[in-house]
Parts: sequence; C-alpha cells; structure tokens
Amino acid sequence: MEKVKLNNGVEIPIVGLGTFKAKGEEVYNSVRVALREGYRHIDTAAAYKNEEEVGRAIRDSGIPREEIFITTKLWNSDQGYESTKKALEVSLKNLGISYVDLYLIHWHKGVERARESWRAMEEAYHEGKIRAIGVSNFTMYHIEKLLETAEVVPVINQVETHVGLPQYDMQNYCESKGIKLTAYAPMQAGKIFDNEEMARIAQKHKKTVANIALRFLVERGIIVIPKSVHEERIIANKEIFDFTLDDEDREAMRGLWDGRRLFPDPDNCYF
Repeated sequence: MEKVKLNNGVEIPIVGLGTFKAKGEEVYNSVRVALREGYRHIDTAAAYKNEEEVGRAIRDSGIPREEIFITTKLWNSDQGYESTKKALEVSLKNLGISYVDLYLIHWHKGVERARESWRAMEEAYHEGKIRAIGVSNFTMYHIEKLLETAEVVPVINQVETHVGLPQYDMQNYCESKGIKLTAYAPMQAGKIFDNEEMARIAQKHKKTVANIALRFLVERGIIVIPKSVHEERIIANKEIFDFTLDDEDREAMRGLWDGRRLFPDPDNCYF
C-alpha cells in the first residue's frame, strides 16, 4: 500500500477504510476483512458510535498496533479546551489504545472553540497521545483563522471530495500550507455508480467504477477513505495501483465537476 508523508514526518496509507454509519458486528467484520486484505488505515469518529467495535476488530486481527494507522475525530459538542481532553480520553478508552495516529476536529464550530480545542490537541500531541493532528470540514478561512494562533500546523484537512466536487482550489491552498487532503465520500455516496461516463472509463481499463473514482483522487496525492461493509468491495477498492488514467480520462472526469455537495456546507453546519 502506498503511503503519504505528512508535514511532521508521519506516514499514512493513501487508502483507508471509512466506517461512517457502520455499526456493531457489521463494522467489526468490515474492519477485520480490511485488515486481513492488507489495509492498514482505519478511519472512525466519536460521532460514528463505533469506536469500541473498531478497536475490538483491530485487537482481534493480531496485527501489531504500530502497523495500523487509526484516525478518530473530536465531535462538535466536545469542542473546547477541557472537553477536548476528556473526549480524547474517551475515544482512546473506547478504541482500547494508548495513542491515536490522527485526531481531527470533525467540524468547525466557531473560531474560539476551534482554537481552544486545538490547544488541547497540541498538548496531547506533545504528550504522545496523538501522532498527528488535523481538521475536517474546514474551509480555507477556517484554516487561516486557526493558523493565526496554532503552534502546530494541521497535517490533514478531511473534506468531501469526488469527481463532482474535486476540491482543486482547496487542495492547492492546503498544499501551500503543507496540509494534505483526505477525501471522504469519494464515490459520491453511491451516486457515481449511475454515471455513464465513469462506467465507460471503467470498462476501458477493465476496472470497477469505484476503482476509477479512487484512482482519480490518488493520482492527485489525495488520501481516500472509501466506506464499505461488503467484503468484495473492500477487497476491490484497494486494487488501484496497477493502472493509470490517461489525459483523455482525466479530461472526461473534469467534465463531471458540478460543485454539488452531498454533505452539509462547512460554513453552515447546523449540528
């Protein structure tokens, strides 16, 4: 599995397993399958209510902890200096681990709350409880305001990214700050499977539509965390390193850019 080096030297596998909306034995089994098939990057969040099952699957896999990259996230109601510290401890306990590889602020809920949360995360980072810290669903403005007081630059901004919302400007901005992009919803929450142009490109390369969608992002250096609870799809989603897209493919996929969000606008997060 290819890896991306973050601005603090930590390496993250470029393909991970997303676990949004996966619960109970379903998420436990999907993480076990992913780890068995060579995944070493698992993405979860306090808000997903599945950290315990994810942690149990990781332990039961028998794979050494240090070989697995685990991401979790700080939920909106837990933002703030003291509450962030408490929330991190809860996540570590739920996951059954002593440190998390990446901890993200899940959504921006105001400049001051972000700054206070970040201060607590920086302290945990220096204490070794977190190997890298970052943000999720932050706009360029949100990042600019955070950087005014941050001592540690975020390593990642995790945002909705796919052919319909390719985030070219966001990626250029983040890269200029040394921040990598992670794409969630890379398959447009399933909408991409009805796209005839994507099906044509997939047939051309003898790959799945999901493979094409992921390759489009990975070739740009974007980390991807496709979510699936189906064994065959989990296996297929990592088979993206034995082919490349050509200029004709990329041009056709750029034509699918419509700017439509499937998830809330980070500037108008109502929860």
